[in-house]
Amino acid sequence: MNAKAKSRRDRVREMLADLKMPGALEAADDILAQADGGGVTAGEAIESLLGAQIELRNNRRLHSAMRTSRLPAVKTLAEFDFAFQPSIKREQVESLHELGFVERAENVILLGPPGVGKTHLAISLAVAAAESGRRVYYGTLADLVASLMEAKTAGNLARRLKVLTHPALLVVDEIGYLPVTQEGAILFFQLINARHERASTVLTSNKGFEEWGGVLGDEVMAAALIDRLLHHCHIVNIRGNSYRMREHQELLRRRRPDEDTPPGQPT
Repeated sequence: MNAKAKSRRDRVREMLADLKMPGALEAADDILAQADGGGVTAGEAIESLLGAQIELRNNRRLHSAMRTSRLPAVKTLAEFDFAFQPSIKREQVESLHELGFVERAENVILLGPPGVGKTHLAISLAVAAAESGRRVYYGTLADLVASLMEAKTAGNLARRLKVLTHPALLVVDEIGYLPVTQEGAILFFQLINARHERASTVLTSNKGFEEWGGVLGDEVMAAALIDRLLHHCHIVNIRGNSYRMREHQELLRRRRPDEDTPPGQPT
């Protein structure tokens, strides 16, 4: 490596440090070495440096979001198996991950039987939003209602509603898995009403809308809730097999040869 190239590399590193770009700085030596050797063009080197910085920034945002959002896991769109769920319109889901619906304060409702990937897609939308610097929050319907009821008992309902209204994206998971009392349904309606046209909510349910009245214990309340949610909404219907059932079946297939082997015989 000649002195001129070394000097340029040092200057680039100093600039990256001055600009507070640690991700690009960490990757600089390898990327610039490839550029000096002719392995990448100048444009490709710049793109790689910026990409390294963006990746670090997104990881930091996601790490911060995981501490405050109560996301149960990190699930991304890249990990979702579209081949196993052909009923899903892939273009629709990919478009949602561009987060235009968040900018417009629209809602997303994922409907389908248990185990088809509703929670995975809901979390992947939250992860994408967190990586873009937006505040997100996750909770099952049962947990959110319980927190609202506790806040009401303690005289802090207004403050709790404000906390849950603030995130740009709220994920409400598992509508329909557990029944909600009428009081809980009223509190949940207050939350959705507070977020209406102000922030986006992503909901998952194993029940069709016609069954939400039974889940919430009040047909009128359910109708009013659905009306708010559907005003500006994207609906993703998933009709397919359960991922968890597939995993169980694969486990059984792997175990079956061992179980069929006569006692005392090698496997």
